[in-house]
Amino acid sequence: MHGGGNTSIKLTAQDVFGDTVEVLHVKGSGADLDSITPSGLPAVRLDPLRRLRTLDSLSDEDMVNVQRANLLDSAAPNPSVETLLHAWLPEQVVDHTHATPFLALANLPEAEAALREIFGERLAFVPYIMPGFALAKAAAAVRDAHPGAEGLLLVNHGHFTWGATPRESYDRLIDQTNEVAAWLAERSRPAARPARARPSGTDMASTLAALRGVLASALPKDAALPVLDLRDDDATRSFLERPDLGELARRGVATPDHVIRTKAFPLHLDRAAWDGGPEAMRTAVEAYAARYRDYFDRQASRATGPKTMLAPMPGLVWAEGLGLVGVGVTAAAARIAADLGTQTHRVMAAGEAVGGFIPIGEADTFDMEYWSLEQAKLGKGARPPLQGRVVLITGGAGAIGRAAAKAFATQGATVFLTDRDEEALNAARRELGRDHGGIAADVTAPGAAAGIVAACVRRFGGVDILLSNAGAAWRGEMATLPDSTLRESFELNFFAHQAMAQAAVSVFRQQTKGRGAPAMGQILFNVSKQAVNPGKGFGAYGLPKAATFFLLRQLALELGSEGIRVNGINADRIRSGLLDEALIAARSEARGVTPERYMAGNLLGREVEARHVGEAFVMLARAERTTGHVMTVDGGNIEAALR
Repeated sequence: MHGGGNTSIKLTAQDVFGDTVEVLHVKGSGADLDSITPSGLPAVRLDPLRRLRTLDSLSDEDMVNVQRANLLDSAAPNPSVETLLHAWLPEQVVDHTHATPFLALANLPEAEAALREIFGERLAFVPYIMPGFALAKAAAAVRDAHPGAEGLLLVNHGHFTWGATPRESYDRLIDQTNEVAAWLAERSRPAARPARARPSGTDMASTLAALRGVLASALPKDAALPVLDLRDDDATRSFLERPDLGELARRGVATPDHVIRTKAFPLHLDRAAWDGGPEAMRTAVEAYAARYRDYFDRQASRATGPKTMLAPMPGLVWAEGLGLVGVGVTAAAARIAADLGTQTHRVMAAGEAVGGFIPIGEADTFDMEYWSLEQAKLGKGARPPLQGRVVLITGGAGAIGRAAAKAFATQGATVFLTDRDEEALNAARRELGRDHGGIAADVTAPGAAAGIVAACVRRFGGVDILLSNAGAAWRGEMATLPDSTLRESFELNFFAHQAMAQAAVSVFRQQTKGRGAPAMGQILFNVSKQAVNPGKGFGAYGLPKAATFFLLRQLALELGSEGIRVNGINADRIRSGLLDEALIAARSEARGVTPERYMAGNLLGREVEARHVGEAFVMLARAERTTGHVMTVDGGNIEAALR
């Protein structure tokens, strides 16, 4: 129910004067019912809302103004665009949903006849009207004409039900939805279509990275690449084998609320587009953008006021042989689009099996897509500086990895973590939230780097920033150090960095092929002060770190012409797996100082924390004209200074 659907309850409350007033608690515009809290259900005085029904017409601006003017809390979110319909229905509790069975019913060519067959007179029928004052007035009139009804079917839109209590309304909603689902199941036996074998992980990653770049060709050249969300379950891939897929791709949305998140139509990529590679995909995207501009020009010419065209980039891709791809400026937007796209597949399949899927037409679709009250649901605030950037962090469950992940997420980035400690990795992912990802893996295992990067690409469509952070410290005097120990350290502290960099650069270049523009990619290395200021007994750690320091400079030299930046951090004395409490205690005792004094042993006299390192990585990521640079984060240590 992303942004659509609604619930309300009529109660009494006391205003600031102590007077008892009747109020409507209704979902705030754009809130999601799966995560809503009390603050998302603002209270609006009912009497002024009911009085509005006496008017013959009401502009959207006046409707919003009256609703806001009658909030008990002026800081509350805007009440739903369907507030008046909830207010004018007489029952205490009203629920409105877009359940899949009801959307299939609402888009049938003979929807009213089907409604009567299922419910008789228990549900009333409302023709399609754009949400707002006019729909509220029409639906309330239908309700008045059918006093015994238990709900409404809004054609091409959704389902309303009500009750004297929340339980009564909810039970009706569930029961009625199940009745429609059973009716659909009895009349349809859609044949399952075998889907082609899934592409290999490497092939899929390559394709998705190229697609991500191709989709960005519909955006300004300096815009972040979109985030992708792939759905390739058996049901989705079977749907994409339909012989009428191309025609269905031009039908429209299952409910008008979807259009602001998915666009009116998906980008349909057939097998020829895949076989033709990035150039063929770019041609398909350019054709989609041209059709969208034509659609905008046709419909904007009849609008009462000026309209500004949205980016002509699809919100959904129907990719034959691959899956359904949600497209968004953030991982959340891509997930929502993919969720809605999956539901649309189900609605289309169910409707086509029993009579047809006939949604609203182009003009009504445009009116919803460019309706200011719908656009307001998406928010117009300033975008975080790293919004849309996909950041892959190795060693993501460690102290520095977690701190960096939080720092990047705070700046709007989408984060993908990897660590060999699966339990700690899952804890780090929970801290970030649902719209970030990760995979447990040992970066030193053969082929691990390519697999980790492919997993990130499968999850989000690509990679923009690699933070190669994983590392560990081996101790021992070089004169007696076993070769096996040194080789083991080199595997993690050098060769894993090199392998991750190679895998990331491959994706950067795939995205470049799709976009047809200079590469947009960054590599950040967690080096160490040991690379320039060795410590006694830490040669096994410092030698590979020194090699990684040189790797950073070499990659910056070789990749600069492609627009790929390479930078790093030299940190020291950070509480982490490398410097645990036991080692801190041992070093402090050897120097005759307290652990606190040891950790603050720098020019600033203050302990350097993991969060300071994470913030420094973000600074480098945002330094658009900096490459080949190593930033020291140690509170000041002249011996470790680079210059």
